[in-house]
Parts: sequence; C-alpha cells; structure tokens
Amino acid sequence: MPKDRISRSLRDQVFARAKGNCEYCIGQQRFSMDTFSIDHILPLSKGGSNQVDNLALSCQGCNSCKATRTEVIDPQTQQISPLYNPRTDDWSQHFAWNEDYTEILGLTPIGRVTISALQLNRSGNQNLRRALHLLGDHPP
Repeated sequence: MPKDRISRSLRDQVFARAKGNCEYCIGQQRFSMDTFSIDHILPLSKGGSNQVDNLALSCQGCNSCKATRTEVIDPQTQQISPLYNPRTDDWSQHFAWNEDYTEILGLTPIGRVTISALQLNRSGNQNLRRALHLLGDHPP
C-alpha cells in the first residue's frame, strides 16, 4: 500500500470516532448523498501524516473548501487565525448554533475563519439542518 493511502481499518476508526458526522459542519453522513472523506488536518503537503490524530471525517463540501489550508484571515480582526482542529479544539468553545439550529455561529477567530473558509453555512447545509431539526435529527 502506498504510504499516502489510508487503510480501511484507519478509515473505520476515524468514522467511528466522529460518529458518522462531519467534524467541521456536523453534517451527518447518513443523510448525505455523498460519502464522507478522511481529511488530513495538517495536509501531507505541509508535513502532515496519516496518523489517526491528524485525520478527521469531513463531508465533501468542507473537504473541498478546506483543501490544503490550515489558516485564514479572520474577517473581524483581519489577523491570521488557524482553522478549527477537531483533534485539539473543543467545537463548543469556537462555535454555537443560532436559535433555529440552521446556522453555525463563530465565537472566536478560529470559529469565524473556519465558518468562512469552509463555508459551513452553505445553503444546502442550512436547508438540511432545518428539515432534520423539524424531524428531531439535528443537531446530532
């Protein structure tokens, strides 16, 4: 197996740890039309590894938006801030839900840059969150 490939058992471990949810937008794979990806929090191209502590479950939207970025300029402070790291950051410290659970709100620079860069509040995400919340399936 090439060194940049992630084994099935490692994929299963990442999926189980995330409980089938995107670790960025909290989308649920069971309601997604696309299979979720394994994201390298620190990309291989920037010295990251295939170790489990550098891997996160990510929906296709978040994974595509993140690409190889690890930091972004905060729209509020105009300072560079790291993106949210699901292995070292506490989601509830950086994010909150709005009152109807359709939008993720940024509480810190990390939260704001992640929402902006990964487009966590894409219209499709908001529509799905609204429907799932009415059914009692959101937030997971």
